[in-house]
Amino acid sequence: MFAKTLGAAMFMAVASMSAASAEESKGDDQAGLKDHLILNVRLRQEWVDQAGFSKNAYALTVRTRFGFETPRWKGFSVLVEGENVAHLTDEFNDTVNGLSAYPVVADPDATELNRAQLSFTGSRNAEIVAGRQWLALDDERFLGSVGFRQNDQTFDAIKVSTGQLAPVTIEYAYIDRVHRVFGDDHPLGEFDSSSHVIEARKVSPIGTVAVYGLLLDFDNAPALSSATYGARLTGKHRGVAYRLEYARQEDYRSNPASFELSYFRATADLVRERWTFGGGVEILGGDGANAFQTPLATLHKFQGFADAFLSTPSEGLRDFFIHAEYRWPQTLFGGPVKLGVAAHDFQAEEGSADLGSEFDLLAGYEIARGLSFEAKAAFLDGGGAGPADRTKVWLVLTFDL
Repeated sequence: MFAKTLGAAMFMAVASMSAASAEESKGDDQAGLKDHLILNVRLRQEWVDQAGFSKNAYALTVRTRFGFETPRWKGFSVLVEGENVAHLTDEFNDTVNGLSAYPVVADPDATELNRAQLSFTGSRNAEIVAGRQWLALDDERFLGSVGFRQNDQTFDAIKVSTGQLAPVTIEYAYIDRVHRVFGDDHPLGEFDSSSHVIEARKVSPIGTVAVYGLLLDFDNAPALSSATYGARLTGKHRGVAYRLEYARQEDYRSNPASFELSYFRATADLVRERWTFGGGVEILGGDGANAFQTPLATLHKFQGFADAFLSTPSEGLRDFFIHAEYRWPQTLFGGPVKLGVAAHDFQAEEGSADLGSEFDLLAGYEIARGLSFEAKAAFLDGGGAGPADRTKVWLVLTFDL
């Protein structure tokens, strides 16, 4: 009943915008339907030295996306995009090639339809998008496209947003299938889904206040089905960007377990011209048998570049972190340069066991318009009870049309 009522309300809200959008779409009629090409090529080297493996992983892969998006015409546009991931070396475990002597680099060979969507945009950015698409909830801590990996995570879904039609912006998505980064050859390369995601947010004098819910139901991965409800506050005051967030997660639908767990995040970043310095804490609850999980998140953005905690350990996780970043807006040899450093201390949420520490480095350089280079490194010490020690290094060259 909740889903049906919510879906009807959202549809009526967005449908009401169509009349207002008719006038602004007149200019689009004159433009016609000239195709807008999409071309993105990313060449990446990933090297992994991980304790417990007899060999180091060396993965050289190239990811190509190619497609088109039509200009908006009477509020409508169509986007179609294919994606190919090709291996230039075979010295790594891509999760489906059986090379278990090597550490995992989860970039399997793949050629697939990445996105195919029909969208309608109306007055004040209200929108409906149907088809295979990227989805993101805020900073992708709970829902994202996993853009770091070569094969995107995409969703067969319907997304509705009210834009700025009302004082409170509401976004809703129904997810029918999840196409994960592991590709079609992996047993869990896709999730059969009957999931709902909703967020309502409003700008207030103290920042942007949001409440959200994720009702995730996966037929072929019932242990990851969960209901999560949360709230967050984000804002900036006198050069300090801040975030406070809290959520609760419980078992949902076909999940065989029974649990109720909490999530908490608090961060503060001081921004001064070219410098950013900050830190915070992120806590994912665990009871010794189950832990707070975020299976649809862009996980590489959180808890360190080494990706040691893609699945939260059953005792939960506390991540205390600090980071700094410096940017040169322009150089003699090209565009902006970015340097970053971060440090993490990991502890169990239940029992406070030492789960290790991590040190990360990042350098990025815009060579020319549409062409960029990035180097990253992660150094994880698993501590007394944490994951295996590992070192990872990435060199990345990206061209974006």
